[in-house]
Amino acid sequence: MLAIQAAILGLVQGLAEFIPISSSAHLVIVPWLFGWTDPVLRGLTFDVALHIGTLIALIVFFASDWARLIVAFFKSIGERKIGDDPDRKMVWLLIVACIPGGIAGVAFESKISDLFHPGGAISGAAMLWMALIIALLGGLLLLSDSLGKRNVPFGKIGWKEAITIGLAQALAIFPGVSRSGSTITAGLAIGLERPAAARFSFLLGAPIIAGAGVKSLLELVKGAKSGAIPHSELVLFPIGLVFAAVSGWFCIKFLLTFLQKHSTKVFVWYRWALAVFVAIVAIARGI
Repeated sequence: MLAIQAAILGLVQGLAEFIPISSSAHLVIVPWLFGWTDPVLRGLTFDVALHIGTLIALIVFFASDWARLIVAFFKSIGERKIGDDPDRKMVWLLIVACIPGGIAGVAFESKISDLFHPGGAISGAAMLWMALIIALLGGLLLLSDSLGKRNVPFGKIGWKEAITIGLAQALAIFPGVSRSGSTITAGLAIGLERPAAARFSFLLGAPIIAGAGVKSLLELVKGAKSGAIPHSELVLFPIGLVFAAVSGWFCIKFLLTFLQKHSTKVFVWYRWALAVFVAIVAIARGI
């Protein structure tokens, strides 16, 4: 049963990480709804597996992009200039945009985590706050998609757009905001085309996810050497990784295709329905 739960949460991670509906919220909501209390599912090992899984999805899907960007990065370092090369410009836009999210993650992520589920448990009051955040971000996404000019293609993204989206990514430390949700919302608000906003969001997510994954992986290695990581956690590692990677790859492909002809309103309706549902369940169970 634990393996099935791990597979479901891997699927949830891959789906919700890239669609703007918040993976962090869903990874709390699903176990909360079904009463999955095994600490292994909240353990460091499983967290690393999910991070690596979604990172693999990003690396594989955008493999050709990463190859060009890596070459462009080293050329810009070697020649000490960006010039007119769009790949050199893009790689430095991504680096600059990562800074706010990286700082926010290091400084506040553990504090936010303790606030929402101290001691590993999550209260009804915290779920109500999460429902409110889910709904508010949905409203901002709707406004951005409806009022944004959507006339800036991917190749025309500049420093202003990159910094704005990077600042928005920092808000993703709050469960319910969604990293892709906040960055796509910001991109649409400042005039990016829908596919451009999603593509920049996905590329921007890789360094952040990699950073979080490496940090957790180092802690995992340390725990494994000391014997603090139980065997039951290691068994679930490949399950979470594979399901997160496969579902994540398909989700990236789906959203980039979907946004070429459709708005983000369906995700707004989903967020609002989810927020209402979570609030009702929290109240029914007693706050």
